[in-house]
Amino acid sequence: MTSVTPQKTPLAERSPAELAAFIEEQRAAYDAFQGRGLKLDLTRGKPSSAQLDLADRLLQLPTTVKDADGVDVRNYGGLNGLRQLREMFAELLWVEPEQVVAGGNSSLTMMHDTLVQLLLHGPVDGQPWSRQDTIRFICPVPGYDRHFTMLASYGIEMVTVDMLEDGPDVDAIESLVASDPSIVGMWIVPTYANPAGSVISHEKAARLVAMPTAAPDFKILWDNAYAFHHLTEDEAKSVDILSLASAAGHPERPIMFASTSKITYAGAGVAVLAASAANVQWYLKHIQFASIGPDKVNQLRHVEFFGSAQGVRDHMLKHRAILAPKFAAVDEALTSTLAGLGVASWTRPTGGYFVSLDVLDGCATRVVQLAKGAGIALTPAGASFPHGKDPRDRNIRLAPSFPELEEVRTAMAGVATCVALAAAEHLVATGGESAAAHGNPEGA
Repeated sequence: MTSVTPQKTPLAERSPAELAAFIEEQRAAYDAFQGRGLKLDLTRGKPSSAQLDLADRLLQLPTTVKDADGVDVRNYGGLNGLRQLREMFAELLWVEPEQVVAGGNSSLTMMHDTLVQLLLHGPVDGQPWSRQDTIRFICPVPGYDRHFTMLASYGIEMVTVDMLEDGPDVDAIESLVASDPSIVGMWIVPTYANPAGSVISHEKAARLVAMPTAAPDFKILWDNAYAFHHLTEDEAKSVDILSLASAAGHPERPIMFASTSKITYAGAGVAVLAASAANVQWYLKHIQFASIGPDKVNQLRHVEFFGSAQGVRDHMLKHRAILAPKFAAVDEALTSTLAGLGVASWTRPTGGYFVSLDVLDGCATRVVQLAKGAGIALTPAGASFPHGKDPRDRNIRLAPSFPELEEVRTAMAGVATCVALAAAEHLVATGGESAAAHGNPEGA
């Protein structure tokens, strides 16, 4: 039997008496959550123990000390990583093996190394960025907080554009980069973006690599962290950005990153960089002074564990079985409490690790405070914006992967109550002014 959500009157259309009654009802529900002594955490997109358990066979691998080429993986060398692993990721990422560098356990480290080398030595097709008086990056928002903090740590200014359902606002990006040579690059999570779950369209990707830029060495740092992290059978295919860039005459513009951090062990996976042949040689030339080679033992155990690119795809089906019910629980809780009230919108991603929740303008900080008081830890309001400052104070990133399913259900019921209570309080305080400006009042 299909359940039907009862029709609700939007809060902004209710009388003062009705709003007062609603607040009393929500406060009672909130007090009940406070009385349960909860200690639940929805702050970071970490794999759960059940997901990590899926990769425990790694602990018995590798079964040999030599790779397919007969090289002893225990020794120095092989700066670009094992050939077998590069071939596996090349197939998964729609690139050629010679375009792949297999590194250590963290793609974030490879991103940081790339950014530092761009600053100190300049890209293969340009001068050191640090010679410029001002350096700016395009940052789609909401976005990945660690991208933003990395830029901030080097004094790089961030110019925000909206992240839409089919990728960032390319019209805005084209306008910005066409006339401002200080804008030297941009971040993007192209597939199941953090936190919006957006998937960039082929058309938008093609425009990004073809667009004229005032900076002659403009770079796209293409963080394909969730390329294989599908939540439904409708699996998004990542855009072949390197081929698009080459066809557009800008082969050195994109540099791609990916890893198995949310596939095998979060702290002991393998990461890869993929780029043009010239960019690969540029990267290897600079990291040779920091490393004599990656952890090839760990790379070999991953090669044995997966066996092939199809082995990775098969493994991710097991992750989906664990994660999909948790994301469904988030949507069920938000829909049950908030649908029809006109006070919130949220994403229903088909992949990735997050749900992006927008509440009434000016209410996100209050929601996070209320949740903390009820024993539910949320990512700080504004975390998905540069310097942690959401100009509208409305966005909250939800990360349901780590808790158990029942904990997700409990936590999200509490979060929904906090959203409803904060919204009602805000409407009473403002006379309902902000509600009219709040677009898309249901789950997106």
